[in-house]
Amino acid sequence: MTDVPEERLARFDPAAKTAQTGDLAVTQLVPEGLLERVRALMVERHRDLLEASQDGRRRREQLRTAVGRLLLETGLGSHRLTRDGLVDRLVDYLVGYGPLEPLLADPTVTEIMVNGPDMVYVERGGRIEPVGVRFRDEQHLEDVIARIVAPLGRRIDYSLPFVDARLPDGSRVHAIIRPLAVRGPALTIRKFARRPLTAGDLVRNGTLSEEMADFLSLAVRGRCNLLISGGAGSGKTTTLNVLSAFIPDGMERIVTIEDAAELQLDQQHVVALESRPPNLEGKGEITVRMLLRNALRMRPDRIIIGECRGGEAFDLLQAMNTGHEGCMSTIHANSCADALVRLENMVLMAGESLPHEAVRAQVRAGVDIVVHQARFRDGTRRITEIALARADGKEGTVTIFRWNPERAGFERVGNSLPPRLLARLRQNGLSAPAWLATGGEQEVPR
Repeated sequence: MTDVPEERLARFDPAAKTAQTGDLAVTQLVPEGLLERVRALMVERHRDLLEASQDGRRRREQLRTAVGRLLLETGLGSHRLTRDGLVDRLVDYLVGYGPLEPLLADPTVTEIMVNGPDMVYVERGGRIEPVGVRFRDEQHLEDVIARIVAPLGRRIDYSLPFVDARLPDGSRVHAIIRPLAVRGPALTIRKFARRPLTAGDLVRNGTLSEEMADFLSLAVRGRCNLLISGGAGSGKTTTLNVLSAFIPDGMERIVTIEDAAELQLDQQHVVALESRPPNLEGKGEITVRMLLRNALRMRPDRIIIGECRGGEAFDLLQAMNTGHEGCMSTIHANSCADALVRLENMVLMAGESLPHEAVRAQVRAGVDIVVHQARFRDGTRRITEIALARADGKEGTVTIFRWNPERAGFERVGNSLPPRLLARLRQNGLSAPAWLATGGEQEVPR
């Protein structure tokens, strides 16, 4: 049995072309007739194996053996692809994620965006590009979505036409179908990094300067409360993960709280909590706010919230202002100053009936440093500002570092920390760099 040239493969299925899919040459789709024939025979002979709920790797090996034996017995696999490649594609079709499998295996792909059965895009190196991957029809795409959410006890149908889930490797998934998705099912997968990025990686990528990395490392080790702001896809979670790596290992108990577990902390003393959506009856929901209140009873030294988007902002502020130093979270905002305003609004929406001035005072007293990150049109992601929150009743923030688009580089525009933060660094056995220690501390009241 021999491989079929790509031009021949493309004649019976345009999706077989491997252009724009990196070095992976396994994106060929098996002809529909063969898929359906094998599926019917497997249902007839091995229904128990198809419906088994056992270890994924063991199950796939058993399926590969069964499918391979079936191809030999029936002679169905005597053309087009190598036998191993054909078996892999058939197993993907039967129990895997079908046409998405090669993209999920491609390390250069960071995000997969399916706009319908015949329109698939990926993000590589910060740039979005179409790929030659197709689903047979809308039902095929919905079947793949169902395979993703079923192991998690979730469903997606007419009564609940959208779902958030994650793959076994931690990749985050969002799907939405008709009638909400007018042009057919839409699927978005943000892939989970196999190797967490480090501060050195971000410096090499141009996300921040070495001096900025040193400053943020000092702030984390000095137990400053940090808020990371930015738009969707700007890299907030990646930056949060990198900053979390600066926490000394084994010395502090870290509690992380997320909607979908994405943080990859290397420290040993970590308790990872994940919220839970309501079940099919609409019961059993566990929110981030509930988890945060439980975390406060777990003797945490640090609390890290994947994203603040609601009433949990109030409880996070309470933690920041009652001795839980070194808390971190992300928030959607357009600038450092806007991040603090949005945090105030979230606290007011929590329904605690606090006057606005009291909320503003708590925000300014609780949050020490705001890091703003942005995604540029060329796909690059940069930290565009690092600022201090003011606590003197005035609006805005005090910028320490910023990205200068005219000079196309990072620059330091501040040279001082408030006395309170300098004292906190000393309490943790740290000394500020000369350019900070010699700055005029009175410029940033605290």
